[in-house]
Amino acid sequence: MIRQDGRGLDKIRKVQISRNYIKYAEGSCLIELGNTRVICTASIEESVPPFLKGTGTGWVTAEYGMLPRSCQTRIQRGKDSGRVYEIQRLVGRSLRAVCDMKPIGERTIWIDCDVIQADGGTRTASITGSFIALVDALNKLKKDGMLDKMPIKDFVAATSVGIVNGGLLLDLTYQEDSKAEVDMNIVMTGKAEFIEIQGTAERKTFNKDQMDRLLGLAQKGIAELIDIQRNLLKDIL
Repeated sequence: MIRQDGRGLDKIRKVQISRNYIKYAEGSCLIELGNTRVICTASIEESVPPFLKGTGTGWVTAEYGMLPRSCQTRIQRGKDSGRVYEIQRLVGRSLRAVCDMKPIGERTIWIDCDVIQADGGTRTASITGSFIALVDALNKLKKDGMLDKMPIKDFVAATSVGIVNGGLLLDLTYQEDSKAEVDMNIVMTGKAEFIEIQGTAERKTFNKDQMDRLLGLAQKGIAELIDIQRNLLKDIL
């Protein structure tokens, strides 16, 4: 099977991450994953949700959105769908899994993921980029004397895998995703531990052997993404 962009079946797209992309945010980056581009920002708020008040514990949460012409056809503003809320919760869960909330104190780190161009993998790019923004925001708190140490327990990144025309593919484009027989989104830590596995038989069922091979592909791709994160954040972590 030959992929439209010429990649091998087990290759991720070209990745470029630009840190400090937004001037006013405490942490930010532009992540480019092939033709998918997402701006991730982290903002610090000196308060927490009501259920955490008085606990001395912080919170990390996320919002996600797509610009009207990030896709091939215009998306109407203000039409938040179940998909949007699902992705927001996924990004928040993924970041909280690798962050120690207690040292943050009663602060909320708001993560905003704004898709400016979509070609598949916007949720996985959002998670991978948001980790960079989160670390930079927490590092600002540390530099300002608000934290004794970085409350990061591990790295986190995400990728997609799937079965298209019978072939097992890593990091699907929109064209590949739209005709996939099986579609999966995987979130993992730097220790190769799973945070989330989302897998669906879109057109055909799949067996355990195929699932294991897909998870192996995802682990390979996520390890490459985390290597990129480590290199970018070597001045902090």
